[in-house]
Amino acid sequence: MMLTRLKAKSERKLAKQICKVVLDHFEKQYSKELGDAWSSVRDILTSPSCWQHAVLLNRFNYPFELEKDLLFKGYHTLFQRSLPYYPKSVKCYLSRIPDWMPSERHQIGSLKKYYLLNAASLLPVLALELRDGEKILDLCAAPGGKSVALLQCAYPGYLHCNEYDSLRLRWLRQTLESFIPRPLINVIKVSEMDGREMGDAQPETFDKVLVDAPCSNDRSWLFSSDSQKAACRISQRWKLPVLQMELLRSAIKALRPGGFLVYSTCTLSKAENQDVISEILNSYSNIMPVDIKEMARTCSQDFTFAPTGQNCGLLVIPEKGKAWGPMYVAKLKKSCTL
Repeated sequence: MMLTRLKAKSERKLAKQICKVVLDHFEKQYSKELGDAWSSVRDILTSPSCWQHAVLLNRFNYPFELEKDLLFKGYHTLFQRSLPYYPKSVKCYLSRIPDWMPSERHQIGSLKKYYLLNAASLLPVLALELRDGEKILDLCAAPGGKSVALLQCAYPGYLHCNEYDSLRLRWLRQTLESFIPRPLINVIKVSEMDGREMGDAQPETFDKVLVDAPCSNDRSWLFSSDSQKAACRISQRWKLPVLQMELLRSAIKALRPGGFLVYSTCTLSKAENQDVISEILNSYSNIMPVDIKEMARTCSQDFTFAPTGQNCGLLVIPEKGKAWGPMYVAKLKKSCTL
């Protein structure tokens, strides 16, 4: 079986050291923000052996043999209940129990067959409701998983993938080369611009904009290897909402009237999630919240959601058997008139 061969090549080391500085900080904040739910969320976040990966199949090099193996092993497709928007071209498989697969190696001239991701990462992409021919901006695109997912949904007229960090930009380019055929690469632009300047550079250009913002990545921060750097990160954490709002303001400028914007993070932090969106909604008379509660209702069998107090915002929290997230998703629309 293909999966057996792939797993034989993979030697995963799940033993990781929890950073006590970060855990103590999260304990104080999230026990207040999540209440009783924090205890079970903490148990998953601090236990990598419980983590899960979804398998997003690449429609540009479809792995029929792998798909058979996944079904044989009991995997099922994400969103078995139909979402209001779910393209038939998107095939993402997941297992109810943790089951590890290796990532494929990058080979020049050869397209990869699948991408491993946190299943909740698909929610911001699906919330955009992409259509063929649209102009799309992925403002903070590295490492490229959401860009790849965008292209599984539709054939854009133009896709602009931006990444300010030069090291992450190389990662983004490699990801795109690994999954996207050359003819489609021609409609993709990759840039290395400060996202806060994009709105001035390309005002009212895009039909849809994704802002997968830099954030205090909870899973990653919990396993920081350098406690001094971790302490420094925490002390500077208050700056992140400022950056996130600046990125959103730029994205709003880049969005055409009538267009849609999706904001996402991989943190539980209310300051970086609901508070950022509330500030944006309070600052703009032409930015409207878009109700996405139906998405949560439809996919409740695969994800656990925490209350956000917002119809336009969802927060996926990990729990046993549904170890997806954290992932916050909010959807906004730019009206045609001020």
